[in-house]
This record gives sequence, C-alpha cells and structure tokens, in this order.
Amino acid sequence: MVRGVTFPTSACGVRPITMHWVSWPIRVYHAACNGELYSRPFIESFEETPMLLAVLTYMSYGILTIFGYLRDFMREWKIEKCHIAREREEQKDFVPLYQDFENFYTRNIYMRIRDSWNRPICSAPGATFDLVECSSNDYNWTFEYTGRVVKDVINLGSYNYLGFAENTGACATAAGEVTVKFGVGVASTRQEMGNLDRHEELEKLAASFLGVESAMVFGMGFATNSMNIPALVGKGCLILSDELNHASLVLGARLSGSTIRVFKHNNMQSLEKLLRDAIVHGQPRTHRPWKKILILVEGIFSMEGSIIRLPEVIALKKKYKAYLYLDEAHSIGALGLNGRGVVEYFGLDPKDVDVMMGTFTKSFSAAGGYIGGRKDLIDYMRTHSHSAIYATTMSLPVVEQIITSMKCIMGKDGTTIGLSRIQRLAENTVYFRRRLQEMGFIIYGNNDSPVVPMMLYMPAKLGAFGREMLKRNIGVVVVGFPATPIIESRARFCISAAHTKEMLDRALDVISEVGDLLQLKYSQHKVLPSLDRPFDETTYEENEE
Repeated sequence: MVRGVTFPTSACGVRPITMHWVSWPIRVYHAACNGELYSRPFIESFEETPMLLAVLTYMSYGILTIFGYLRDFMREWKIEKCHIAREREEQKDFVPLYQDFENFYTRNIYMRIRDSWNRPICSAPGATFDLVECSSNDYNWTFEYTGRVVKDVINLGSYNYLGFAENTGACATAAGEVTVKFGVGVASTRQEMGNLDRHEELEKLAASFLGVESAMVFGMGFATNSMNIPALVGKGCLILSDELNHASLVLGARLSGSTIRVFKHNNMQSLEKLLRDAIVHGQPRTHRPWKKILILVEGIFSMEGSIIRLPEVIALKKKYKAYLYLDEAHSIGALGLNGRGVVEYFGLDPKDVDVMMGTFTKSFSAAGGYIGGRKDLIDYMRTHSHSAIYATTMSLPVVEQIITSMKCIMGKDGTTIGLSRIQRLAENTVYFRRRLQEMGFIIYGNNDSPVVPMMLYMPAKLGAFGREMLKRNIGVVVVGFPATPIIESRARFCISAAHTKEMLDRALDVISEVGDLLQLKYSQHKVLPSLDRPFDETTYEENEE
C-alpha cells in the first residue's frame, strides 16, 4: 500500500498541493511551463462509495421498483385509489398528454418522500425561519395545512451565503424606499420603456465589481444561461461542457444547436483530449474547422461542492484557442478575499475569462443574473440576447437590493460589514466541514466551498434524514435521483455568514444524533483527490445534435 508519493520537480517551477488519498496525505505537484498554476493549496475530497453500501442501495431501488409495479397493478384494477393524472374519457383517442410509464419513478418512489420538499415558510429566509406545518392523509399526493407554525428553524438549505436575505437593515430599507418611489414592476423590456437609470447604475457597479469592461443584467438567473448561450454559439460551433453543469447551461447548449461534447467532472485530461480531437478532426463528416469552441464550466458546482480548477482550464483555453464561459452563480460573493468569485480566489485576471456569468440569487439574496466581459461582447449581447430583447426588465426593488448589497461587499457604504461577512462565511465553511468529517460522515467537495454535500445513499434514508432533522428544528435540503447519480443521494447544506457558531454547533449536534440513529457515518477515510483522478478515455460522452 502506498503511504506517500514524491513527484519529480519540474524545471518550470511547481507548488505542492496537499490532497488526501486513502487515509494518508500525499503531496501532489502541479506545474505549467509558464510558471506556477496554483498560488494556494487546493484541497478537495470525494470518498468512494463503499461496495456493500452501493449493493444495498441498488437492492433498495430494486425492491421499490417491484412494489411500484405491484401498486400500479392494484391501481389499474381499482384495488388501490388512483391519484395519477389521467386523460378525460372523451379524449382517450387523442395523443396522450401524460406518459404513465415515464412517470413511474415519480409516483412510486418520489411520492413516498415528497414531504421532504416544497415546504412553505412564512418569514424571511435568514439564518432561521418559520415553517408552516403540513400533513397528508393520502401518502403525500395532497397536503393540507395543520395551522401550526414551527418557529426558529435553523436554515441550512438556502443559498444565503452572505446573510443578505433579511427584512431589516440597509438592503431592506433601500428596497422599500425604491418601491415607494418607482413601484414594483416595470412592465416593459429594456429596449422599449423599461430601461431606468437604476439598471444602468447596477451594470456599471457590476462591471467594476467583476473587474471587466462592461456588464449586462437580466431578470432571471436561469434565463441568463439558457437564453444567452444561443446568442454566442450556433450550428458549426462546438461546446465542451462539464458533466455536472447546471441544467440552465445544459438547456442553453441544446437550444444553441451547437455540437455538444461532455468531459468528466473537473478532469483536465478529459477536457484536453476533447480539445485535441476537436482541432484534429474538425466537424463531423466535413472535417471543416469548428467556427468556435466554447468551454462551459461553473465556479462552484452546486451538487458536488467542488470548485473548478480554473487555472488549468484557462491554460488549456489559451493553448487551444478556445473561448471560456464561466458560471459563477454559487461562487460570486462566496469566494475570494473580496467576494469577487473563483477568479479572485485563484488570483487570476478576469480578462482571461471570455464570458463571466453569475446570478444575484445567492450571495446578494435577490433575483436575476449578469453577463460580464469586454465591451464589444456586451454591446453584441444587448442586440442579440433573447433574454434582453423579449424578457421584462428586472424589478426596481430587486435592483436596489443588489446595488446596496454589492456596495456593502465592496466597502462603498463606508463600512467593513461586507468584508466581515465574507470572512465569517469562510470561517463557518471550514469549521462546519471539518466537524462533519471528524464525526465520520462522507463529505464531498472543496474545503472552501460553502456548499457541503453529505452522502446518504439509500432512498429511504433520504426522507428519514429530512424528517428527523425537522423534528429537531433544523431545516435541510435532501437531493436524490435524477438530480444526482442513483446511488449518490445526499443532504446538501449551505453555509451562511449569518450562522453563528452556536447555531452551527447546535446543527452539528443534531446531525450527529440523526447520523447515529440512521447509521449514516459511512466514512472509511478513503478519499479520492479530484486533482489526480485516473482518466479513462472511454468514459466521456459525445452528443452531436
């Protein structure tokens, strides 16, 4: 068994990065011919699923499938009451709207644990919130309010990274004043009567914050990706997409009509192989050179808690003359000494990223998204973006929430509140992750990522964990198939600067208690480093649409 590996020093100069393999630390060296790629330790862990646990998880899905077919049989013969959406009798000869077989998972597995999602709250979603209790008398097909409100539930599910989701303070006051002055809605697009001075001020402020020439804002974060990628690439272009990219990136890539090829998550060997193949072989059949090659990645991956290896992506982008589209939805505000995202986190130049995208829904606790980059890019987007041309303009109270919170982060409000929140988020993240790992849970992702996935694996434990945590006044998000691989169900904690140490300690004690109850402490300390994952060239997907 290997206890340590020493890699030869490159003549170009290297920096050691500490990772974990099995239960012993290994020094992994990374270098580029133009100098150091990493200026700081980059530590991520992805512990492999224990074999017995994987087998038991597959067996549990098999048992649920058998019982699902049995219940479908009973519903068909009216032995069991059927709540499934069905066609009206007079429309039986029409092409069906509802595909019963395709919804098998929804009605027979998801419905069993549906009470773990869609829970209504009745307060500001800050560090704590008040939750409206619901109950079901038909196995989660329908719900009714009980009239009880669960008070002061510790919120470990919202993307409130910097704690700006509050109904008091400077942001709430500013949004209220703007509502009185301008009203709530704009009722027009930016190109017609919906372009206000506050929108232009926000775009100038966002460009300054990002360190780019120009920026453009949109009213919906999802549409910022899905409606803008088709404006950048089209037929004859190639998109190289990380296999764990968000659905908005995937949809935007598909809508563009470009050829899509998927590389293994955060695996630079896989990405480089696709880049080489694209340049050598060109387009299918004609073998003409691609018009454009666009790399799609995220700053922080929202289900894995991993951080993109941006220095290496930029090095490959420059080497093979590709374009880079960086989605910083979860990383802007949450990473970097000044909250300026993954680019600042690695100490890189924003000009090396061709398209900088992000949302205002997480760290800024608002809505909408932005695109930042060179002025000619933004000028082009203003006339070609579907989201800019056809979508209604961002609401003014939302604009003011973003402006006020961004000025706070930048210190332009004359205080250090923003910087202290960034520092507190970083401290809370490291503390929470370390404590969970010490307890014996399998935790995914980067040590600095405020997205903390804790592996549950079995579908039955998915619902049980969410219910048991709520009984103890802790609100968590649980995630399963199809949002994750079928054997990698998990709880996803989102850490906030608004969390106090007492809140985190209380939550950690409850997690440990429920972990013992449900036997969730699976860790065998066999951690697979993301920076040295073995690459199998047969595992990447290729989709030419």
